[in-house]
Amino acid sequence: MEYITKSVAYVGVDDHDIDLFESQYHVPNGMAYNSYVILDEKTAVLDTADKRVLDQWLANVTEALDGRAPDYLVIHHMEPDHSAGVKLLAEKYPDMKLVGNQKTFAFLGQFTCMPLPPERLVTVGEGDTLSLGSHTLRFVLAPMVHWPEAMVSFEDSEGILFSADAFGKFGTRDAGEAWDCEARRYYFNIVGKYGAQVQTLLKKAAALPIKIICPLHGPILTEDLGHYIGKYQTWSSYQPEDEGVFIACASIHGNTMHAAEVLKDILEKKGAKKVSLADLSRDDMAEAVEDAFRYDTLVLAAASYDAGVFPPMDDFLHHLAAKAYQNRKVAFLQNGSWAPSAARTMQAVVAGMKNITQVEPVFTVRSSLKDAQLPELEAFADAILG
Repeated sequence: MEYITKSVAYVGVDDHDIDLFESQYHVPNGMAYNSYVILDEKTAVLDTADKRVLDQWLANVTEALDGRAPDYLVIHHMEPDHSAGVKLLAEKYPDMKLVGNQKTFAFLGQFTCMPLPPERLVTVGEGDTLSLGSHTLRFVLAPMVHWPEAMVSFEDSEGILFSADAFGKFGTRDAGEAWDCEARRYYFNIVGKYGAQVQTLLKKAAALPIKIICPLHGPILTEDLGHYIGKYQTWSSYQPEDEGVFIACASIHGNTMHAAEVLKDILEKKGAKKVSLADLSRDDMAEAVEDAFRYDTLVLAAASYDAGVFPPMDDFLHHLAAKAYQNRKVAFLQNGSWAPSAARTMQAVVAGMKNITQVEPVFTVRSSLKDAQLPELEAFADAILG
C-alpha cells in the first residue's frame, strides 16, 4: 500500500493496456486512474476509477480501509473514468454517505440509475467543509474544468489539494517520463477550451497553502509546485509557451510536404529558435494540437481538395477552433494544380479565432515546388519570422 502521508493512502490503478483514452487519444504509456483514502476518526474515499480497473481499485480500497467501512465517498468529478465504481462502493457499504454538489448528484442519477435517498447525500457548495477528525476537506467549485459539476477539495491540516482533472496528464504513474509534454497534450485536448474557468480556479487556489497536489490522472506533485502552476497559468491564458514555429502539413502525394520541409530548413538557417513539423495525415492529432498551442507561430501548409482544403487540415482546424486557439501568428502555404483553394478555406476558419495575426502573402505551390520559387520562399520565411 502506498501512502502519500501517514493518513492519506493512494488506491488508484495504472492501466498499461489501454490504447485510446476517451476513445480518441493515443496513450502509448497507458493511463493512471487515481483515487485516495483519508484515514481518520472518519474515513473518506476520494473518487473511484474507470470500469477497466475496478477489480484492482476495489482491492486497493479494501486493503487501505483494513476492515473499516468508509464513512464518505467524495465525488469530485462524474466523468465515467472516475465514477465507474460509485454504485459498486455505495452498494457494498450501505451506510456510506456520498459527498458532491447539486450537479454531481444530477449526473450520478443519469449514469448509474441508482436510487438517491436524501439521507445518503451530503450536498456541498463553495467553501463548505467536511470534518473527518484531524483532517478537514474544504470544497472549491470548479465548473467547466472541464465538466459543469467538477470541484476540487483542499485538506487543511496537510495542505493537500485534490485537484480532480486539473494538473493531470496522460501516462501511468510508473511511466518514468517528464510531466510537461504529456500534461500539455492532456490539457489542451481535454481542458483547453475552458481557459477562463481554469484561470478562475487558479485564482482560488492561490489563496491556499498548497503543499501537495493530488490529481485524478498522473503523478502526485510534491516538489516545485510553482512550475506546474506556472504552466497552467500560461496554458489557460492562451499565451505561447515557447518562441518557435510549428508547421502543420496536410499533403496528398508528398509535394506539399516537400515544400514544408524546405521551408523548415530555411527557417532554421535564418535562426528560428525552434521549428517543428507534423504530417497531419499520419502523426498524432492530439500532439499536433499541443504543438500549435505551445509555439507562438503556426504555418498551415495544405493541398487544395474539392474546392476546399485536404480533410486532415480541415480536421486539425476544427480541433483548434474547438479549443479556442488564439493569440498567435499564422501563415499559409497552399498547393493547387489548377484552382488553389486551400488558403482561402484555411483563412476563413482562422478569421473566426481571437487575436490572430495572419502573415501575408500566402505562398502558393502549383503541383510541386520549383527552384525558381526559392527566393519567394525565402521571403515567405522572412515574413513568418518578422
